[in-house]
Parts: sequence; structure tokens; C-alpha cells
Amino acid sequence: MNRQNQSSVVEFILLGFSTLPELQELMFGVFLVIYLVTLMGNVVIILTIALSQSLQAPMYMFLQNLSVLETSFTTVITPEMLVVLSTEKATISFAGCFVQMYFILLFGVTECFLLGAMAYDRYVAIGYPLNYPMIMTKRVFMRLVMFSWISGAVMASIQTPWVFSFPFCDSNEINHLFCETPPVLGLACADTSIFETYAFTGTIFIVVVPFLLILLSYIRILFAILKMPSTNGRQKAFSTCASHLTSVTLFYGTAIMTYLQPKSGYSPETKKLMSLSYTLLTPLLNPLIYSLRNNEMKKAWMKLWRENTVSHTV
Repeated sequence: MNRQNQSSVVEFILLGFSTLPELQELMFGVFLVIYLVTLMGNVVIILTIALSQSLQAPMYMFLQNLSVLETSFTTVITPEMLVVLSTEKATISFAGCFVQMYFILLFGVTECFLLGAMAYDRYVAIGYPLNYPMIMTKRVFMRLVMFSWISGAVMASIQTPWVFSFPFCDSNEINHLFCETPPVLGLACADTSIFETYAFTGTIFIVVVPFLLILLSYIRILFAILKMPSTNGRQKAFSTCASHLTSVTLFYGTAIMTYLQPKSGYSPETKKLMSLSYTLLTPLLNPLIYSLRNNEMKKAWMKLWRENTVSHTV
């Protein structure tokens, strides 16, 4: 089989957890609940920030962008995943697989850089509180956000067509829950060594470097916290930073393990579980970590709730 056979691939079969049929119904229910809670949490954050004048600072605008990303990211993946879990033979068209991979990369890469920008924002706010308004201006905020989105679009536009340019000769069965790069690349019957070198280099630049910068920012934040005179202030700051680092480590850690070596020796089931950690758990945890632990967010949400309740009773 050669290039001609590649054009005959009009659809892929997503195997999901077909080796664990007794668990698929349970996973369907759990994943559906997680998806709905994730959507609700992120939509509440987006609307609360959009409607509250008190939340127009860069910190909250970054959070709003993150919630848009998380909503988009999980919506690109989870509905298809639920179809896979509820169908004996779930298929996705060649074009559909291409589009899904493109948006997974777009939103995933954008989030990598946005989380780095958010860590820098927190470092400036805690380390240089008096100079924060002059350093983190609206112009700087817009540049950081635009850089994140443009980086995501560029990487997705390079990587997705490259993956689908390889001939798929042996099988059209993707042993995964959705069209992610490593399992799709595993179907290619051509030399992918150049792409793997690119993927390794790209992962270092897109995932490892921002992750190290985030860790560096939090180390600086830690030193700033230790200088705080108030014990309660230190405890709150420590608690918030620990929550942020947990979410960031979960997202970046599993992404590094997945993309640093696209054809790594991890078993297919292990790869699926790693993918679930940053496609389901991170979008679920971020609204809880970044909003419910933030007093300003809770006050703004309660104010909007009361105003809405009063307007309906009048």
C-alpha cells in the first residue's frame, strides 16, 4: 500500500476503552457529569467577570480567557468521547478527525502560554504590588493574551496538516478516545522521525519552558509571601499558590509525558488515562481553584445573584 491507500481512508474508528466494556457505562455517566459541571463552572466565571465592573483587572481578564479556553477545549473533546463510550463502533470522518486535532492543539498550546502569563501576573502583583498597575497595563495584558492565541494557532496550523500528510496504510482504528496526535501518528506507515524530532523540540518550547517559568515565578512568589508580616495573609497565599501549582502540574506534567515522545512505550490504556487528566480534570479543577477560593469573585457573583433575584421579584 502506498500514497493511493491514504486517500481511501475516509473515516477512523475510535476504540476508546473497548477492552473494558463493563466499565464504559459507568465512565459515560461520570464523564457526562464532569463535562456539565465544567461547562457550568466556566460559564459562570465568564459571565460574572463580563458583568462585574469590579472584576475588570488583568487578573480576572486572564481568568476569563482561561475559562473560555477550558470551555472550548472540553467541548471539542468530551462530546465525541461520550459517543465513543456509548457506541460499540464509534467512527469519526477523516475531516472530522483533522478538525478535532487542530482545535485540541490550538486550545492546548494557547493554554500553555496563558498559564505562564497568569503566573507572571501573580508574581508582579505579589512581588511588586505598588508598581503592579504600571507594569501590568491593559496593553501588556492584551499582548500576552494575543501572543498566547497566536502561538496556539501557528502550532496547530503546522502540526495538524503535517500529521495528516502521512499515509495511513495498516489500519484506521485509533486506540484512543479522540483524535490526539500520538495515537493518530501511530497509524502512519511512513518514516515519522523528522516529525518526532519536531514534536520533541516543540514540546520543550511550548510545554517545558512555560512550566519552568511558572515554577520560577512561584518560587519568587514564595519568597515574597515569606516576607509578609501577617500570618493569616501568608496562610491564604500559600493555600492559593499550592492549589494553582497542583492544577498547573497536573496539566503540564501529563502533557509533557504525552507529547514529549509521541511514540513512547506507554501502554494505550496508560496514554488514555494521562489524556483524561488534562482533558477532564484540569478544566474541572480550574474554576474551583481560581474562583471559589477568590473572595472578590465570590462577592461579585453574590452581588449579581442578589441583583438578578431582586429584579425578578419586583
